[in-house]
Amino acid sequence: MQRVLSFEQTPTLAVPLRFFLTAPAFAILAGLLLAWTGPAMFVSRWSPDALALTHLLTLGFLGMCMIGALLQILPVVSGIEIPYTNYTAKGVHAALAAGTLTLCFGFLSASPIAFRIAIAILASGFGWLLLILLKRVWTATHASPMLVAIRLALSALAAAVAFGLAAAAGFAWPLSLPLLQITDLHVSWGLLGWLGLLVAGVAYQVVPMFQVTPIYPQWMTRGFAWTVFALLVLRSAVALYDSRWEPWLTALPVLAWSAFAVTTLHLLRQRKRPKPDATTFFWRTALASILAAAILWAVSAAVPAVSQHPATAFAIGVLIIVGFGYTVINGMLYKIVPFLVWYHLQNHLAGSAKAPNVKQILPDKDAERQFHLHLLALVVLLMAPVFPGWIAHAAGIAFAASSVWLWINLLKAMRTYRNMASGASALRAA
Repeated sequence: MQRVLSFEQTPTLAVPLRFFLTAPAFAILAGLLLAWTGPAMFVSRWSPDALALTHLLTLGFLGMCMIGALLQILPVVSGIEIPYTNYTAKGVHAALAAGTLTLCFGFLSASPIAFRIAIAILASGFGWLLLILLKRVWTATHASPMLVAIRLALSALAAAVAFGLAAAAGFAWPLSLPLLQITDLHVSWGLLGWLGLLVAGVAYQVVPMFQVTPIYPQWMTRGFAWTVFALLVLRSAVALYDSRWEPWLTALPVLAWSAFAVTTLHLLRQRKRPKPDATTFFWRTALASILAAAILWAVSAAVPAVSQHPATAFAIGVLIIVGFGYTVINGMLYKIVPFLVWYHLQNHLAGSAKAPNVKQILPDKDAERQFHLHLLALVVLLMAPVFPGWIAHAAGIAFAASSVWLWINLLKAMRTYRNMASGASALRAA
């Protein structure tokens, strides 16, 4: 793990916060869509409603937060200069927001024109992002374990985008494409590759730093990301030609991710601060969700009746996307955003006033209260496919409410920055 950070290269506060403050809006929309649709959402994972909900979460919330974090992390941790950072952030943010909304409208309306517009917008936004980042991360001279994981995560993103655009093209034009295989590869590269490897790479830095744990063991930091990436490449190559080996090639990444979850939980048990904070609860819930998803997948692979039940696929999806991805990012936002506000306030105030500490910017009690609501929403979301009915509406309402609470907490931190920064500017002007 790299402990020396180059904060002098940090971008302006607007670069990451543009993404972080927009992301909860997409989660709220996802919750409202579920609340409106209710049990019809769980008829099939390929239904228009389910596909729209999934992309509101994966592109809208997870994608926003992960890209915002990358634009913040790469200059500070690896010294990678991102050209035209502010313009890049604005352009990619606009493309991701507009493309996600257009794509979801395409799913809900079955409009080929909407899919064509979404393809153009998302291809331009992701194309520009990957064009400027891939070369820089792969040519960086000092490759820490975190940077190696980010390299592979971005490469996985490129594969996920390519398969996703191909799948969208099948909705936009009358093409003869193996949509099920393409979608399966899109999901694998997007969740196990892009999401998983980026979270793992960031964990190498933030878990020891913010959770005050021992560092990750070398066998994990040196081998985990390459192992998962290689298994995804092998699985993709085999899946396109011979699906008989697919269960075995899925089992290996599942085992690798289970090892990551167990290792991180073990590190969290060794925290030097005895009292866990809200972010610790978020991490533990996210890691428990990985293990629960792995167990459920193993049971479904061994018991045909479980694999054939429609609730199984939805439960695994909820555990990975909401239980793991959403939860861990939600928790990290409570560390990253107050820290960035504190750091930029220090620089802006320049001794004219004292910047509040991170606990004052975003108190633990606010994060803990939102965690309890998020945990309730996660439990109800897992119940909704099994017990269809009013629970599905309740799950959407609970998830939307939790996301609203997260949004309010983040806006509080931003308001603190604006009030203190504007006050300091007024004093200097006087």
